Amino acid sequence: MKYADEFRDKTIAQRLAQTIGTEANPQRAYRFMEFCGGHTHAIARYGLEDLLPANVRLIHGPGCPVCVLPTSRIDMAIRLVARPQVTLCVYGDLMRVPGTQGQSLLRARALGADVRMVYSTLDAIRIAEHTPDQEVVFFAIGFETTAPATAVMIRLAKKKRLKNLSVFCNHVLTPPAMQSILDSPDLETIGQAEIDGFIGPAHVSTIIGTEPYGRLADAFGEPIVIAGFEPLDVMQAILMLVRQVNDGRSEVQNQYSRAVKREGNHRAIEEMSNVFELRDQFEWRGLGLIPDSGLKLKRAYAKFDAEKRFVMHELPVADNPACECGAILRGVKRPVDCKLFGTGCTPETPIGSCMVSSEGACAAHWTYGRGRDHQLRRA
Repeated sequence: MKYADEFRDKTIAQRLAQTIGTEANPQRAYRFMEFCGGHTHAIARYGLEDLLPANVRLIHGPGCPVCVLPTSRIDMAIRLVARPQVTLCVYGDLMRVPGTQGQSLLRARALGADVRMVYSTLDAIRIAEHTPDQEVVFFAIGFETTAPATAVMIRLAKKKRLKNLSVFCNHVLTPPAMQSILDSPDLETIGQAEIDGFIGPAHVSTIIGTEPYGRLADAFGEPIVIAGFEPLDVMQAILMLVRQVNDGRSEVQNQYSRAVKREGNHRAIEEMSNVFELRDQFEWRGLGLIPDSGLKLKRAYAKFDAEKRFVMHELPVADNPACECGAILRGVKRPVDCKLFGTGCTPETPIGSCMVSSEGACAAHWTYGRGRDHQLRRA
């Protein structure tokens, strides 16, 4: 198949669903977590869950980098941009993520802070070049997908000898989070989803390849299928997972072979390894502190590290107790299980990050009307 519409063929989707229904053992449950927010949106948009038999359940995971960013990191950015002569460059979906006491970067900008929405790292370079009297800070966020672009920006800034550009680094890594979901003692007391396999992330895997998942499949006996974002991609991945479970296999399979290679993208991996190194630990919303799951700048690029340049401190902050984002990110609850969903928390008035980000599970359920029946029953 060559074109997008071929991956959205209704007849083929129904045929795949029928095969899944035939091959899924009615005497057992199949619980598969999609790790990527793009998959969550595809599942909601095309109503894929409605095609599956009742014993095949999809669980939403922490596949949205904005959603897993803890409130304390948002607060750090708000305090930073309150300083004189600081310009903060951010991607759009970060603007409305709630901090503490109802604060957000959007509100900070309304109060006079210099917060600028950018579309790429090169925008931050241009702003730094055009405003030499300002300290320009790029709010770097994302999984392995966006980290290479940040690394290239830092190397370019060094080459251009930009003294007024730095990075507030919040890049996190996917495999450690998957391991945490499967084997974290911290989750035993706050709830842990039962999982029979993973629909592996697509964009991340174009960078890191399929090799890093092999250790997880071997150590935990969990099948992993890397899948594309189109509905037929997801349906085929589910069928591949069902077959692995039936056969008692725990392999890493690559459904998204048209974009993902076993070895990944060597150039992108090299860019990351040149500029970044692992943090000892990093906090994920809903998952807590995960060892070796975050990136920081290497010593050679320390002068571009905003946390060091501005001596930024992270202060622990408790999430809104009424918001279920943490449980949703762990796969323990669904968006519709949150009492705030569709009432106090909507895209216009978000309370949790899962509703703010375009990749969040709550935003997906709201956008495609997946929670309306539940809302009516609740009313």
